[in-house]
Amino acid sequence: MKSSPKDFFAHLLAFGALYVSVVSFIALLWAYIEALFPDRLGFYYEGGLSQIRWASSVLVVVFAVYILLSWLIGREYQAIPEKREIRVRRWLVYLTLFVAAVTIIVDLVTLLYEFYSGDYSLQFILKVLVVLITAGAVFWYYFWDLRRKDFASKAILGWIVSLVVLVAVAGGFFIVGSPATQRARRFDEQRVGDLQNIQYRLINFWQNKNTLPNRLEELRDDISGFMLPKDPQTDQPYEYKLISQDGRVFQLCAVFVTNSNTPGGLVKVSSPDYPNAVFPDNWDHPAGRYCFQRTVDPQLYPPRKL
Repeated sequence: MKSSPKDFFAHLLAFGALYVSVVSFIALLWAYIEALFPDRLGFYYEGGLSQIRWASSVLVVVFAVYILLSWLIGREYQAIPEKREIRVRRWLVYLTLFVAAVTIIVDLVTLLYEFYSGDYSLQFILKVLVVLITAGAVFWYYFWDLRRKDFASKAILGWIVSLVVLVAVAGGFFIVGSPATQRARRFDEQRVGDLQNIQYRLINFWQNKNTLPNRLEELRDDISGFMLPKDPQTDQPYEYKLISQDGRVFQLCAVFVTNSNTPGGLVKVSSPDYPNAVFPDNWDHPAGRYCFQRTVDPQLYPPRKL
């Protein structure tokens, strides 16, 4: 039976959605593995979050497209069983079997190579297993699909796979936290960025005047246009206190929503990433009100001669 343009594009889109879904599913599970079993030499928390968000978003949308197209194509197969033998379908099925088989072979070769090289970390083994199981499942399904006659069994498998994908996407809420938790973390990152900006202005004030201001309002500069930042959620000013009589020790305080070392879910971060950082100081903080105490070292920040 000849295939129509409708058959060609429907099958092409369905298999394209399948490939994207599989890659996104593997990328999502890899991001979970990296977050739960981080590599101390190369784990970047914010990059892991971005990968999880992208992989989850792509998987939810594209996998839904794949399921819908598979259901529509399956209805045509039930009405016209001869369509299962159209050339475009058989080519795409055998191409998928070929890609899955090559992926399994390369995955096993990589596993043995890295094992002989001494790299048998838990993170690496789990990643290899994810690729092996996913590619193996795709290969088994389409090898079985070439020979099956029972359409009801495909519907059952569709529900099982959909449940697996749903669990994988929902797992992100437990591993890295809910969207509300991540939004709270971004507010805390903004607070740290504001405090770093204020600290930079305080040090600049010290270098110009050989002392620190008594109040933050003294940092205002109408010429440069600098205005004191405020808390992004409450719009309240940040706290500042001059501690020592020699004018070199001060505190900056803010009220945080999250703990910087446990920003959400099951992931723990030993060194939080602050992309807006001005100084690479220690900005770890618990949830709640917390003050950072700083001492200006005259040797590191000598007063400028006017």
